[in-house]
Amino acid sequence: MIYSTATVPVNPAGEIPLTRAQAWEGLVRKARDARLFLPPGLCTRCDVVEESATHIVREATIGGADLREIISFEAGSKVSFFQASGLREGVIVNELFEDEAGALQLRFYCYTGLRGKQPNGPEEQAEQAWMDSEKGYRTALLTTLQRTRALLGEGKL
Repeated sequence: MIYSTATVPVNPAGEIPLTRAQAWEGLVRKARDARLFLPPGLCTRCDVVEESATHIVREATIGGADLREIISFEAGSKVSFFQASGLREGVIVNELFEDEAGALQLRFYCYTGLRGKQPNGPEEQAEQAWMDSEKGYRTALLTTLQRTRALLGEGKL
C-alpha cells in the first residue's frame, strides 16, 4: 500500500492571490481536463464520459498509461479521484483547507496500490519514492495553482 501526502500554500509570497472559490474552480477544471493543469506532456488525453450531480467519470492517458477515474466533489473543499482502472487502485485526493494561521493550503494525499504487483514490493516502493519526491505529486499541486492563476489573468476564471 502506498500512502503519500504533500501540502503547498495556495498564496505564497510574490504570487497573485487566489480566493478559495478561484482555487476550487481550478481543481474542478483540472478534474474535467487534466491536460492543462499537469506538467506539459504528462496528460495527453482526458475525456469526461459520464456526469451526474455528485461525480464525473473520466478516461485519460497520464504518463503514457490509460486509466479510468470516478471523481467525486465535496463542494469548495475536496476532489477525490477513485482509480477504477489503470496501473493504480485506490484514491487520490486534492483538498483545500486553512492552516492554523488561517492561510489557504492545497493538500494532496493518496492511498493506492499497484494492480498486479506485490504489496510493498519493489514496484510499490519505487512508486512511493517518486510520489514523495520533489518531482512527484507536489509538482502537480504547483502546476495546478500556476494554471489557475494563468486562467485568472486571462479573465477565464
